[in-house]
Amino acid sequence: MQKKTVLITGSTSGIGLAIARAFAQQGHNLVFNGLEMDGEQIAASVAEEYQIDYLFDPANMLHPAALRTLVEQAENRFGTVDILINNAGIQHVSPIETFPEEKWDAIIGINLTAAFHLTKAVWPAMKKQNFGRIINIASAHGLIASEFKSAYVAAKHGLIGLTKTAALEGATCGITVNAICPGYVKTPLVERQIVDQARSHQISEKDVIEKVILAKQALKQFIPTESIAAMCLFLASESAATLTGASLSIDGGWSAQ
Repeated sequence: MQKKTVLITGSTSGIGLAIARAFAQQGHNLVFNGLEMDGEQIAASVAEEYQIDYLFDPANMLHPAALRTLVEQAENRFGTVDILINNAGIQHVSPIETFPEEKWDAIIGINLTAAFHLTKAVWPAMKKQNFGRIINIASAHGLIASEFKSAYVAAKHGLIGLTKTAALEGATCGITVNAICPGYVKTPLVERQIVDQARSHQISEKDVIEKVILAKQALKQFIPTESIAAMCLFLASESAATLTGASLSIDGGWSAQ
């Protein structure tokens, strides 16, 4: 694949960092984003390792103006954003009757609304050059619900709806839009869930992993971040030029049940 500019939200840890490393290995320009205190150093380290050009911006996904500035800076630096990967996300687990309203707003804002704002921001340049790849990191919870995750399930279902709509609108101007729906990946977000659920259920973390986290996955193992990164590389490639509007499961057989 010819060198492109790739903007990945939440790319200084977890799934996003694995995706960033995969594109860096291919020699692409990278726009890193994340709220980690050492985010700039993480981005610089990846760029140095693979000898690529990069930009880091700690834009908060809840601030639309910051997201527009993020895209503007990327376009000023590299000319255009060719590939947008909406990956940033947060989670909160609670029954509906006690679900904090501020958590609902934050989860919808970061997991769904930010993807809309960024898609809107990169759209004109992608349309002008008649090329764009937008990849939304959704979740198995974008296809299947689980109790106590009302905001996350709603946001990820919504993200798949946004994916389909944008795919239809981009079909005539060289823009493809797809979603990846992973099962459980052992990211910092999931590791915190394991600790919280062990405390709330009063069971061991090992039992949480086996009896709660991976119970619905036919393959009783976490999804490797590298598998998601490899799917992103494929969706960004010319080989996937006619693949759009899809929700691709990498969930260990969860959604097959």
